[in-house]
Amino acid sequence: MPLPQGVYAITDEALLPPDIFMDRIQAALEGGVSVLQYRNKKGDASLRRQQCRQLRTLCDRYDTRLLINDDVELCLYAGADGVHLGQGDIRLTEARAKLGTDAIIGVTCHADVELARQAQEGGASYVAFGRFFPSLTKPMAPPASPAVLRDARKDLTVPLVAIGGINAENGAALIEAGADLLAVIHYLFAFSDVTHRVRQLNSLFLR
Repeated sequence: MPLPQGVYAITDEALLPPDIFMDRIQAALEGGVSVLQYRNKKGDASLRRQQCRQLRTLCDRYDTRLLINDDVELCLYAGADGVHLGQGDIRLTEARAKLGTDAIIGVTCHADVELARQAQEGGASYVAFGRFFPSLTKPMAPPASPAVLRDARKDLTVPLVAIGGINAENGAALIEAGADLLAVIHYLFAFSDVTHRVRQLNSLFLR
C-alpha cells in the first residue's frame, strides 16, 4: 500500500482527552492529513479498542491511512492499515508475518541511516528519523540533523518521515532535505485550529 506525501499526524492521550478526541482528529483529517497514527500508551484496553474502531471509520471517510503505534493485535482488531514500530518494540519480521505483505509498517531509526537500511532490507514500508527540533512530547529523544535525511535519500527508496518539534516555520527545511512526510503531534493537537495548522504544513510541500 503506497504511502502518500504530506502530514503524518500522531495522537497523544494527554493532548486529546476523550471529550475532544474525535472532534480534534476529524478537524485534522479535514485539513488533509495523509497518515494518522494512533498512539496511546496509557489508556485502558477498552478505550483504545473503541477509539481505534472509530478512527477506522473516520479515516475511511477521508481516505487517510490509519496506523497503530506498537500494537499489532490492536491493529488487527481495528482493521488498521499497519503499525509503527520503535527500536524496542516487536520485531519487524514478526509484525510483517502477522499483518501480511500489504500492511504499512514503519520503523523509528532516530538519526541512524544504517538502522534505516536494515529496516528497508527487512521489509519496512517507511523509516522515521528524529527528533529534529526540541520536542515537548519526547524532550529526551536523541537529536537528529537534516543531514541524516540527505544521506538517507541517497541510499533508500522507502519514504522518509521526519519527527520532533516540527511546525509550519521549520518544516520546509526538512522537506528540502528529503522528508516525504512531516510527523506532528503538539503543533496540531495542542490547539483548537487543527484544520488550519494541517493546511499550513501541507502548503510546505507545494513550494
